[in-house]
Amino acid sequence: MTKKCILVAMLGAVIMFLLLWASGYFKSGIIENGRIVSSRGAEDPARTAQAEVVSVPVVYEAVGTVRPETEASIEAQVTGKVLKVMVRSGQKVAKGDPLIVMDSREFETRLESARQGLKSAQASERQAREAINAARADADTTTATWKRMKKLFANKVATKDELERVEGAYLKARAALAQAEDGLDAADARVRQARKGVEEAEIGLGYTTIKAPADGEVSKRMVEAGDLAFPGKSLLLIQTGGVLRLEALVREGVIGKVRIGQKLDVDIQALGERAEAVVEEVVPSADPLTRTFLVKAGLEPLPGLYPGMFGRLLIPVGEKEVVLVPARAVFRVGQLETVLTSINGKWEPIYVRSGAKHGQKLEILSGLGGNETVGFNPVAEGGL
Repeated sequence: MTKKCILVAMLGAVIMFLLLWASGYFKSGIIENGRIVSSRGAEDPARTAQAEVVSVPVVYEAVGTVRPETEASIEAQVTGKVLKVMVRSGQKVAKGDPLIVMDSREFETRLESARQGLKSAQASERQAREAINAARADADTTTATWKRMKKLFANKVATKDELERVEGAYLKARAALAQAEDGLDAADARVRQARKGVEEAEIGLGYTTIKAPADGEVSKRMVEAGDLAFPGKSLLLIQTGGVLRLEALVREGVIGKVRIGQKLDVDIQALGERAEAVVEEVVPSADPLTRTFLVKAGLEPLPGLYPGMFGRLLIPVGEKEVVLVPARAVFRVGQLETVLTSINGKWEPIYVRSGAKHGQKLEILSGLGGNETVGFNPVAEGGL
């Protein structure tokens, strides 16, 4: 019974295989490049050209982003609540223009307190000066008395007790004068410290209004009224220079082809055109994750070019031989590409696969070997 079931299963599999094979299931359906297309005689073309084999540069495309050459990140120097943002993205600003206004009440209170402290220190200094003036007058008087008493004692007119009493008063006045001088020095130090406190409070109050560090354009705004600003938090980005450059990542196998001052083409996809760039900087350290080097190339001014756009840095790495035909000689129907060629005196279309475009010519990756005569109608529809 088991053997019978196995035979029935095998017979069914064979029948299924034959059915699938007959239906063409096992055919790839891929048309080989260079295969002649079935035709019933193609018309003679209006123009002919020669498929030529030429050497073209091999270009490595390093993807990157357009960025401003100089960009300032605006951050708060003190912690506070944002009351008003004075600018928007894309707005031009001049050096010193107010950008952001923060809550300043706390800093105004600190400044007022510092000013009161300065007034108190200055009053103490005045008192110390008055005290030193009094001490100096007393010291001068006792000094004169002591000198006179010494003469009288030398002439035996005054007694020793009288001299010692006057000398004690003299020494006491000199000590009071020294103490008054120390008090004045301390008062001066407190005044200087109070002035520093006022300056610090004024600086803190000034930080509550953030101003533009240079002429430029606001490229990004990351803060709104009511947000909390604090040191280290980026609030605005300002493009302070009008020059843009492409920052591209170049793999380590190609970085040897890039040199400072080298002129390279840049493909800006959004603008649909190429520009010339000069390599300004090559960061001499590879990213260990991507194994790429950062290359910065200065761009020429282009209408419609803005920071953040996508671009490709085109780096020539060598040459290769390719087959080129006029772009109008390649016709496309759906996903199929054909080229009309002369075979044994008869024009026949053959399947090809095209590649990159080089000016008005198109690279043929397969289907042509070079030196073939191709035909095309320069005004025909369907040509590339």
